Amino acid sequence: MSAVTSPLVWEHVQPAAARRLLTGAIDAFAERGFQATTTRDIASRAGMSPAALYVHYPSKERLLFEISLYGHRAALDVLRAADAGDSPRDRLAGMVSAFTTWHAEHHTIARVVQYELAALTPEHLAEVATIRRAISTQIEQALTDGISDGSFAVEDLPGTTLAILSLSIDVARWYSPTRRDPAGLGVLYADLALRMVQS
Repeated sequence: MSAVTSPLVWEHVQPAAARRLLTGAIDAFAERGFQATTTRDIASRAGMSPAALYVHYPSKERLLFEISLYGHRAALDVLRAADAGDSPRDRLAGMVSAFTTWHAEHHTIARVVQYELAALTPEHLAEVATIRRAISTQIEQALTDGISDGSFAVEDLPGTTLAILSLSIDVARWYSPTRRDPAGLGVLYADLALRMVQS
């Protein structure tokens, strides 16, 4: 079982049956995609009957929303914790390294939360979008500070913010533990991000 789907990560989800369904949904959505996954697929992975899912979640979409909410909040927490250092360069490098490492270490849930957004209801998407804007703001602020002190040369702030975030996020699409060490990938991507904005 991967770290992201271990019971410890989801211990806040109670009862245990609801937690098993949630972790089963993560694996199913990551493997098959939201649209191709049935409630039977999810229940089977949780070792339960299909009817049991509706005891804990009103719909398959609600499961996706819970996963998306948790995943985005966890990613934002990682960025905020890494936003430290004496200069915008240190802050940006720290955040990109941590964000990339998180997307590699948690590639299964990251793949779901980043690539299945279109399946959320408008109301749920709006709630997740608020967190996504906060994630963008963390990177954008470091870039803004670097522009102000002359350490960064950035002509398109929103575009550069998106490009830097996309570097880290895309790791979830292709990552496999056999291909690269998460921490090493974080260091590499931090260096690439700094090269993108150097003055």
